[in-house]
Amino acid sequence: MLLRHPALLLFTPFIALAAPAINWVPAGLPPVPATGPALCVGGYLKPEQGKATLDAALAQFPDRASWEAYGQHIRQRIQAGAGLSPWPKRTPLNPLVRAKRTYDGYSVENVAFESVPGYFVTGNIYRPLTAKGPFPAVLTTHGHGATIKTPADFEKQGRFTETVQARGGTLARMGAIVLSIEMVGYGDSSTQVGQEAHKQPFTQTLQVWNTIRALDYLLSIDGVDPKRVAVTGESGGGTQTFLLTALDPRVTLSAPVVMVSSYFFGGCLCESGQPIHRSADHFASNVMIAALAAPRPLLLVSDGKDWTQHNPTIEFPFIQKIYNYYGAGKNTANIHLANEGHDYGPSKRTAVYRFIAEHFKLTLPPSDAAGKIDESHVTIERHGPLHAFDETSPLPAHAHRDLAAVERTLRGLQR
Repeated sequence: MLLRHPALLLFTPFIALAAPAINWVPAGLPPVPATGPALCVGGYLKPEQGKATLDAALAQFPDRASWEAYGQHIRQRIQAGAGLSPWPKRTPLNPLVRAKRTYDGYSVENVAFESVPGYFVTGNIYRPLTAKGPFPAVLTTHGHGATIKTPADFEKQGRFTETVQARGGTLARMGAIVLSIEMVGYGDSSTQVGQEAHKQPFTQTLQVWNTIRALDYLLSIDGVDPKRVAVTGESGGGTQTFLLTALDPRVTLSAPVVMVSSYFFGGCLCESGQPIHRSADHFASNVMIAALAAPRPLLLVSDGKDWTQHNPTIEFPFIQKIYNYYGAGKNTANIHLANEGHDYGPSKRTAVYRFIAEHFKLTLPPSDAAGKIDESHVTIERHGPLHAFDETSPLPAHAHRDLAAVERTLRGLQR
């Protein structure tokens, strides 16, 4: 399939290539291992250490020019640390779009495309029925969920959950084309490479590449507005959100939910299993990576019961200062729900709907007296109709069946 925006296949640098790289590692970090990469896993720092690194970063990079130079250095280190340097060659996506269902104001289809030959990224695409283009595009990613032991467990995992379907349908009814994709080893991916594939460090490489290719697919859809491209996800999907935003300038709005922290780096190998946060000449916590969105609109959604509990006093003030370097303070916000926990529930979805509507000039659905957006017009499907592959539409014969084969294919595209 030919992409409608071929120029978007090239990553444009955020700053001039001649700008000097800045090497920086703050004092007070845990010692690096004697051998192997310096991984920052889970609660790598304490909250006070996380704040100290942000204070040190602001002292080291006190203006836009110095921050942008270091930001470009961070991007290069993330790309290299994730095993994506050089960028793999882009190959045809060969999308498969099936089983259209029409609901109240939107439609749902099952989609699969090849991020590399033989590996299918699977998901669902939600489209508005009455809005007229050009349409904003929203990529949604999901967090970690239940292990699949019986078919009924799919209902509690990834893109099959009510929270992912609710935001897909609601954003489509607001006028956006929405693509929800799943993690490696989740959903239909688990039938291709197995659930254990998710626990391999290469999964981080593949998930970053999958989100980049997902943007390729979204931007190939007729009528999509390349100036309005959002990404949002919760927890591990929040990690995917800010990594994609940092690396791909085609993202024009970012909304990571319950993930951005100065001291917690993600507890899964798909988030922190490779040296993207620290090397001999760089350090970047997740809040510093999220700040690379500047000056594009960025919403942090946080709560009082996980590692985002300090967002109003530690992480968001840092984000604001970076955005002020650009004179773009109005482009960032933090919705903090102190009495809530680690999820992408209705109040968090409402915050994201409002932020996207404000910046993409969309009409919000009605809300109740408490301000909650009405999602009642969205039909929540059982998992069966949402699968990209099943007995009637099987996985293509050339599909890889293990993660090692996928890695060999991706590495071959880097030569």
